[in-house]
Amino acid sequence: MSTDETPVLRQILMGGQMLFVAFGALVLVPLLTGLDPNVAFFTAGIGTLIFQLCTRQQVPIFLASSFAFIAPITFSIQSWGLPATLGGMMAAGLFYVLLSFIIRIRGSGFLYRLFPPVVVGPVIMVIGLGLAPVAVDMASGGANPSIDANTSLLLAGIALVTTLIVSTMAGGILKLIPIICGIGAGYSAALFMGVVDFQPVIDRPWFAIPAFTAPEFNWNAILFMVPVAIAPAIEHIGDMLAISSVTGKKYLEKPGLKNTLLGDGLATSAAAMLGGPPNTTYSEVTGAVMLTKAFNPKIMTWAAVIAIVVAFIGKVGGFLATIPTPVMGGIMMLLFGSIAVVGLSTMIKAQVDLSKPRNLVIVSVVLVFGIGNLALSFGEFSLKGVSLCAITAVLLNAILPHADQEDRYQSADV
Repeated sequence: MSTDETPVLRQILMGGQMLFVAFGALVLVPLLTGLDPNVAFFTAGIGTLIFQLCTRQQVPIFLASSFAFIAPITFSIQSWGLPATLGGMMAAGLFYVLLSFIIRIRGSGFLYRLFPPVVVGPVIMVIGLGLAPVAVDMASGGANPSIDANTSLLLAGIALVTTLIVSTMAGGILKLIPIICGIGAGYSAALFMGVVDFQPVIDRPWFAIPAFTAPEFNWNAILFMVPVAIAPAIEHIGDMLAISSVTGKKYLEKPGLKNTLLGDGLATSAAAMLGGPPNTTYSEVTGAVMLTKAFNPKIMTWAAVIAIVVAFIGKVGGFLATIPTPVMGGIMMLLFGSIAVVGLSTMIKAQVDLSKPRNLVIVSVVLVFGIGNLALSFGEFSLKGVSLCAITAVLLNAILPHADQEDRYQSADV
C-alpha cells in the first residue's frame, strides 16, 4: 500500500506521532521566550496548513517554532515589548515572501551569492554563542532563585546528560525525541525533590482560547528582527534538500524554492499576527519521515489539525508552565551549543578557507560584534546582536574582493 493510499485513521495516528516528535522543540521556543505555548501550537498548525496550501500539499513537512529567533525575541521583548516584537517577526516573514518573489523573477542564484557560507556560518554561530550566558544562568539557578544553586545544577545535569545519552546512543523513535526524554528525566527528578509547583495546572481550565496577541509596528524592532531571517532562509534550503533526499523527490524544482519559501514566510507572518513564534521547517520531523516512510503530505495535515485542537486545551499550557527553570537550562546548554556548531559545520561543508584574508576578516568581525554585543545607534534606531552581525557579514562579503565562485553555494547543488 502506497503512502497516498494510507487509510484516514492511520493518517491521523501517524500525524499525532509527527506532532509528538516535534513537541519538545515546538514548545521550547515559547517556554524560553515567554510566549504562550498554546498559541505556539495553534500557529504551528495554521502555519503548516498555509505552507501546504502554497506548495499544493506536495511536501511532507511540519512547520513550528524557530530556534534562530530565541535570542532576538528575548532581547526585543525586553527592549520594545511583546506587541512590537511580534511586528518585527511579522516583517521577518514578509522578508521571506520578498525573497520568494525575487527568486520567482530572477532565479535562486542571487540568494547564494548574497548569502554564501562565509556569511551564514558565523551569523548562526553568533545566534548560539550569544545565548550561552542565558543557558548557564538558568541552569545554575540565577534565573529562578526559588530553587537553590546546587539543586538547580543537579536538575540541569540530569536533563542534559539524559538528552546526550538518548541523542547519541538511542535508536528508533527515541533518537528523534531527545529533548522530550531530557525534559522528562529532569522533570521526574524535580518531582522527587519536591520543587515542582502544580498551581499553573490547577489554575488553567480544560478548555481555553489561546492568549492571542496582536502585533504593533516599531521600526526599531523591525530593523532588529528582519536581518535575523537571513540564517533561517538559508537553513530552509538545507531542510528542503534533506526532505528531498529522504523522499527521493526534488522539491526545490517542484513545487520549487519560490513556493516553499513563500509558504514559510506567510506562515511566520501569520504566527506573528496571532502572538506565536516564527515558523520553520522541522528537521526532527524529517527524521521521523525517514524512519517511518511516512511520505504522504496528508499526514502533516492531520498533525497540523491535531496541533490546533491541542491549542485549546488549557491544561497543556498549565502543565508546561510547571517545568522547573533549571531543567530547561540544561536542555538549552546543549541546544545553543548545537546551534553554534551548525554554523561552524556550514563553513566546513562548504570548505570555507579561513587562511584567505577576506574570509578571516568576515568571520572574525562578525563573531566579535556578536559575542561582544556591540550596538550601533542612529538617532532613534539601533542595531545590535544578530541583526548587526547579519548586515555586517553581507556588506563585508559584497565589498571585499572576491574571486569567482569562491566559497559560494553552487546552484547545481539545489
